[in-house]
Amino acid sequence: MKILLAMDGSDFSQAALKSVLARPWPPNTEVKVLNVVEPPSLLMGREMAGIDPEFESVWKALREQAKDIVSKAADKLREASFIVSTELVEGDPKSQIIDVANEWHADMIVVGSHGWSGLSRFLMGSVSESVVRHAHCSVEIVRSAT
Repeated sequence: MKILLAMDGSDFSQAALKSVLARPWPPNTEVKVLNVVEPPSLLMGREMAGIDPEFESVWKALREQAKDIVSKAADKLREASFIVSTELVEGDPKSQIIDVANEWHADMIVVGSHGWSGLSRFLMGSVSESVVRHAHCSVEIVRSAT
């Protein structure tokens, strides 16, 4: 069994991690912990504005935070005897989660849901909804109890 666990550091992705940890899985289940870092829009890109040292330090901090998220989740999964790998990619989370799942031949994607509705969902989009619509494997959406 190959499970792609998409983590963004939110309480919702922590709930997804807890869900994976709490369930019995077949022996030798593999879990890939994925974090997708969204790059800044092209309007704020280096090409348009030049290299801004402050921007660069923020971008570096975001990448370090993403590495920390996947590393901590991976440690918990290894303690529970999963075969674990991690991946950090840049891009649109909706498409990158699908792409990584396809390339890795995941059997299941587990993702947390922010539970947005109405205007928030329209404006922000729903990563989990997009993953469900476009994935070629099973998808589990986990909501936080909070």
